[in-house]
Amino acid sequence: MKKSLNFIKAVSIVALLIFSLSACNRGKKNSTAESLPPGTHAVDVIEVIQTSNYTYLQVFENDQKFWIAVSRLDAKTGDVIYYTNAMEMKDFKSKELDRVFPSILFVNDPSTTPPSEKKMAQSPGKITAERLTEISVEPVSGGITISELYSKKSGFAEKSVKIRGVIVKYNKNIMGKNWAHIQDGTESGGKYDLTVTTMDAVEEGNVVTFEGTIHLDKDFGAGYAYDVIMEDAKAIEIKTNGDATL
Repeated sequence: MKKSLNFIKAVSIVALLIFSLSACNRGKKNSTAESLPPGTHAVDVIEVIQTSNYTYLQVFENDQKFWIAVSRLDAKTGDVIYYTNAMEMKDFKSKELDRVFPSILFVNDPSTTPPSEKKMAQSPGKITAERLTEISVEPVSGGITISELYSKKSGFAEKSVKIRGVIVKYNKNIMGKNWAHIQDGTESGGKYDLTVTTMDAVEEGNVVTFEGTIHLDKDFGAGYAYDVIMEDAKAIEIKTNGDATL
């Protein structure tokens, strides 16, 4: 009997060591791969939660566990997800799950295959961010919504307006300006994302009220062409993303 107990203990210790080593290595083999282009993340999926619009994934990278959200994706535990573009949302509440995530990354470009190093770089100001369908931002008093802007764009041409939205993408100091993409949960004709140029500093996830001039059919060259854009905007109010209903 004593020998049997010792044998069971030995087997248990070996199993525990194997599990520990496996857990330590998870996520490292992909996220640190030298073959990946700079700025590319490779994360191992360790938990999957599906909803009607999003797939919530708990992932592992560089000894850290965290949550990401992507447009609904057929994912399973053990998959590797690659991405380069993500926006952090703090204290994000999913209505469908009735759950608050203290921090979660909304990934704009998830892929289950490694990206090619030869992939052509896109103009940061021109990329339209993925639509966050659960965003609902209260319109600013005396201002307009993104839906109103796109549905009546000719009436706003060359006029100064106020608009409020969540910063879903932000690039600093491109052609001497900061470029922000905002969404407020409204859309018209499939248009839901507005590009704003400003000298003010904001952050992805902020709820910002901008006041600036609307221009139509603006072409800056180098791939920066827009049907509608707000230029020389002032960030007259900046709040954390907790002020947006999501």
